[in-house]
Amino acid sequence: MRERILVSACLLGQPVRYDGQSKGILCDWLSALGAEGRTLAFCPEVAGGLPTPRPPAERQGELVVTQSGLDVTAEFDRGAELALRLCQSQGIRFALLKEGSPSCGSGRIYNGRFEGVSMAGEGKTTALLRRHGIRVFSEDQLPELASALTLATTAST
Repeated sequence: MRERILVSACLLGQPVRYDGQSKGILCDWLSALGAEGRTLAFCPEVAGGLPTPRPPAERQGELVVTQSGLDVTAEFDRGAELALRLCQSQGIRFALLKEGSPSCGSGRIYNGRFEGVSMAGEGKTTALLRRHGIRVFSEDQLPELASALTLATTAST
């Protein structure tokens, strides 16, 4: 079985980040996966109902708030739930998500004080996917993701 992976849409070049930009990563391996139809682009924040562009937001405990104090937790939670449902309906067991994001961060997120300082933590979508057994990697972990996909494909053949 050829594993498919959920990928943050911004990492695939889609301009869905809060600032209307993308964070597309140039990588032959990821491009090849896409050409094989094995990547599924998804932005939890947009899927959850937030516009692009939108005010920056950061996690403050279980809440996600904008710099002006607007609580956008419901939209972040809705996007996380939609990501989980998509993974479950498609049999997706791996995700490549944007590090630092209050949705997608897998090891580091911003500290919630809008100072540009990161701390250990994970975004809402990452946390939910991991609770349901989906392995989440960041763009800084492409070799680890490639290895995990190879092992998963080898094990299922």
